[in-house]
Amino acid sequence: MCGRAKLETEVSEIRIAFRIPPEYSTPNFAPSWNVAPTDNLPIVRYDPKAEARTLDLMRWGLVPYWAKDIKIGFSTINAMAETVDTKPVFREAFARRRCIVPVDNFYEWKKLGPKEKQPYAIALAGRSLMALAGLWETWRSPAKETIRSFTIITTTPNELCADLHNRMPVILAPDTWSTWLGENPAEPDQLKSMLVPYTGEMVAWPVSRRIGNVKNNDASLIEPIS
Repeated sequence: MCGRAKLETEVSEIRIAFRIPPEYSTPNFAPSWNVAPTDNLPIVRYDPKAEARTLDLMRWGLVPYWAKDIKIGFSTINAMAETVDTKPVFREAFARRRCIVPVDNFYEWKKLGPKEKQPYAIALAGRSLMALAGLWETWRSPAKETIRSFTIITTTPNELCADLHNRMPVILAPDTWSTWLGENPAEPDQLKSMLVPYTGEMVAWPVSRRIGNVKNNDASLIEPIS
């Protein structure tokens, strides 16, 4: 599962990292050290009409276009790589609406005892942006409000993450971004082959249990504790 993240990197740097054309406006996004489901994040996607990448704010927790209630988004913050192409709630988005979710790091909770868990921050060893594989959707409420939302795809953990949790988000290498976003044609099997544990170097460190409360959102949350 991936249910918390941090994004402090400025939008201007995200634009450069993901090659967002200068003529496209980008959303304002305040730094967040405790991004949680239902929060908004800037998402990278491909606009086939403009033949360019865009950066758009979307709500975490995918709400499919056919949903009757936005509450479905609470159970769709993650999509399992193994079933993302067959599960009805994700199937069409996997085929047509794939995206990248930029984050600095994500958090997981390691079980220490029957009722005790310790949160850890997990990042790339070089502390560069992570490009998490995601899907996005557009939903219109009964009141005609348009909501764009996303989910993060998870897979089995690599060696580092396996010590903390039985799942980890899919982290896409730069040479896969174009294909994942739909800039290049790809068969479903090729796309599925990208949804594997990350093999590059990563680091993890214990952080304050304050991260468990969504009301806490400050730079001290990322500091390592002894």
